[in-house]
Amino acid sequence: MAPVRRRSGRARLIQKAAPAVFLAPAIILLAVFLLYPLVYSFRLSLLDWNGLGNTAQSIGLDNWLRLLDDSVFWHSAWNNILLAVFSVVIQLPIAAALAVILDEASKGSRLLKIFYFLPLLMSSVALGVLFKNIFDPNFGPINSILSEMGLYNWTQDWLGDPNFALGSVIAVVCWQNIPFYMVLFLAALSSFPREVSEAARLDGASGGTIFWKLKLPHLQGTVRTAVLLAVIGSMRYFDLIYVMTGGGPENASEVMATYMYRMVFNSFELGYGSTVASAMFIIIMVIAVVSLRISKRFETEV
Repeated sequence: MAPVRRRSGRARLIQKAAPAVFLAPAIILLAVFLLYPLVYSFRLSLLDWNGLGNTAQSIGLDNWLRLLDDSVFWHSAWNNILLAVFSVVIQLPIAAALAVILDEASKGSRLLKIFYFLPLLMSSVALGVLFKNIFDPNFGPINSILSEMGLYNWTQDWLGDPNFALGSVIAVVCWQNIPFYMVLFLAALSSFPREVSEAARLDGASGGTIFWKLKLPHLQGTVRTAVLLAVIGSMRYFDLIYVMTGGGPENASEVMATYMYRMVFNSFELGYGSTVASAMFIIIMVIAVVSLRISKRFETEV
């Protein structure tokens, strides 16, 4: 009986250790490429260092005290919040509407799906260069069309005017990311039972009633995920904004990521740039938790 017990004990030990063995590579990768840089960033935030040579000096919390009085940083954080709000308010309703239309369509729906998905296939840098030319005040097609229509007062320096730069960038960001959420909603709608909507139509329910009463509750979990992804993605957005405006003019379209980049690579203030990055992490975590709780509360009320 002893060998049998020993075998069963060894089998239980192997069974308990198997998940840890399979998870170990992923945990190691996360620790090396995520946890360690995060901790190191907080460590660098306590230094005065230009990133070159052994010139780093420990200055305690001076960088954090400077951050509290940095109006440019808080302005960039506010721009990130505006971007997150408009991403949720604009992207998700349009994406949901397109998903419902494509889900109901039969002829040509595959071609339309490919057409609507094209913006997401383009790189953000290429889109930034493209729309920088589109918004060009002298040669861009937007001002040219407005001029041809006789709307000369509507022509603007879209990316060079502080009043229009952030709005122009937000419009492009929303246009680029709508296809992602459209696909997300399409995937959720594909699991919605067809017979339920057909039965509702036989009972005289309109398309709007079917969406609000049946399909929207079915999409609640997907909507919550989409809200969380939109908020987190907006809080760390960088590439397209940097290409289009570089955070200008006069910091009008500055976001936290572009400000961090300028501090590190233009001003060579690695310590303060790491402080901005660490503050970004804290702000994103807080906003992500708050948005998750709000969306969860909304889900229980519907």
